[in-house]
Amino acid sequence: MKRISTQALLTAPTLPQAHREGINALAATNLQVDIAPYCGMDEGDLIELFWNNCFAASRRITAGKIGMPTSLRVPESFVQNGPARIHYRVMQVGHGPARSAITRVQVKTDYPGGMPSALSLDENQNLAAVSLPETIRRHGVNSSQIRRGVPLTIEPYLNMATDDEITLRWGDVRLDLPSIQAGDVGKAVQVWVPSAIIVEAGDDHRLEVTYCILDRVGNNSSWAPARILRIAALAPQAPTSPA
Repeated sequence: MKRISTQALLTAPTLPQAHREGINALAATNLQVDIAPYCGMDEGDLIELFWNNCFAASRRITAGKIGMPTSLRVPESFVQNGPARIHYRVMQVGHGPARSAITRVQVKTDYPGGMPSALSLDENQNLAAVSLPETIRRHGVNSSQIRRGVPLTIEPYLNMATDDEITLRWGDVRLDLPSIQAGDVGKAVQVWVPSAIIVEAGDDHRLEVTYCILDRVGNNSSWAPARILRIAALAPQAPTSPA
């Protein structure tokens, strides 16, 4: 009977829920590790999974699972913030253990802005509403400001990090902002809403302006509390002259 070599490393495990080689809060609650079939796989083999060199789970191969991938669940208590190294070993009767190559991932379970409240699934009260010039907050956006564009500020938020991606929502129109760089962390984000976005969203006496944040491993902040604005009627275009 062919046995696996204890000299060569087995294929590294994979994490199907990883987002850009990272594990987010949702994945951490029910994290799955997949192990590919290996040469010499046999009934009775014992696969042991290790998380940062600590035993985390095991599975014994049955006759019906030979030649098929093996999935193991990592207990949530193991999945803590920071770097993680995952490997497995295969134990076969009468042979020494065969070890796999290592998979490295980064775990980040902190939501941008902090954990949204379970009572308000669509809104994160930990995030500040956008800041706007006082005249615009009081009187709305007039036709002149529509043509120029509108400045606004997004205040620094809890767990702000490099590669965070902020999406601004102006009415029903969305604007993706440049991702956060290392030098931006802890600083307010200055945004200029261009005229084209304002015109596309149209006139509205109660237009909502808000934003959400997606971090580098896929944790989503949910929307910030909305700022309500009045958008003045767009200046009518001059009629074209007859030919």
